[in-house]
Amino acid sequence: MIDRLRQLAIFARTIDHGSFRGAARDLALSPSVVSHHVSQLEEQLGVPLIYRSTRKLSLTPEGERLLAATHKMLAAVEGELADLSAEAKEPSGTLRITLPAVLSQSVLMARIAAFSARYPRIALTLDVSDVRRELIADRFDLAIRLGAGARTSATSRRLFDLRRVLVAPRALVDARGPVSHPAQLQDWPWYTLEAVHARTERFTDASGQTATVRLEPIAQTNDVSALYSLSKAGAALAMVPDFLAQDDIAAGRMVHVLPDWSLPAIEAFAVWPANAPKHGIVHLALDALSDRPRPSRRTGAKPRPTGPAL
Repeated sequence: MIDRLRQLAIFARTIDHGSFRGAARDLALSPSVVSHHVSQLEEQLGVPLIYRSTRKLSLTPEGERLLAATHKMLAAVEGELADLSAEAKEPSGTLRITLPAVLSQSVLMARIAAFSARYPRIALTLDVSDVRRELIADRFDLAIRLGAGARTSATSRRLFDLRRVLVAPRALVDARGPVSHPAQLQDWPWYTLEAVHARTERFTDASGQTATVRLEPIAQTNDVSALYSLSKAGAALAMVPDFLAQDDIAAGRMVHVLPDWSLPAIEAFAVWPANAPKHGIVHLALDALSDRPRPSRRTGAKPRPTGPAL
């Protein structure tokens, strides 16, 4: 039985890593030993579990069934071990996180700092970059992404929403005059992100009424911070996360255009490798960075939030 359990764990790690070599590194074994254990498991079960090719591994239908059952088994064991050792051992290890540069100016930094202060034995490294880093190839434990339609799954989780505001330089608003409805902005100049070229943007007021404006930008960029800098230095509208503009709006340098109308939020979500322990430091970080931490496994009570919502 002990040998069978070991074979199942090695089989799951092999699929999680996508190769015998990757599983071997994780388990401190040789690739040949890993392959031998998987082959023994197939022989004992009497069914093939993995289709092998020179480029990648893929699962047979029997392999898919066994992998799902094995993941449940491993998650249950890891959870119980975590519960037994939580009070006796302070979390430790290394944690590498990559995130978009614009979030370095958000309240997310306060959440990360609080997490680091709470768990001083976790060696935290932040990669803050406008270049989208690869989770596995660049060896990150956690990647924070921005986008729409984020879905919670076994390896992804929504963290929080970024509220967007429509802003313009004071001089532009003074020259054009006040507006009360999105339709009045149709002929105004716009700066946008490249991803929203020649599309419409939806606004919603407090009563639920919606209005759309077609965007025909005079300039574009692929970076949110650069977008806001363009708007400040130029004479055009821009839609940006509210934390970028709040100080300039308070000082009167920028104007929050149509404050009674809201824009769809941008979702911040996290992704992590499939082989991350279900109750390890990656999930501690997820709870610290999320608006909605997971309930405690034992009590069902929700932990206190680690910071205000974005």
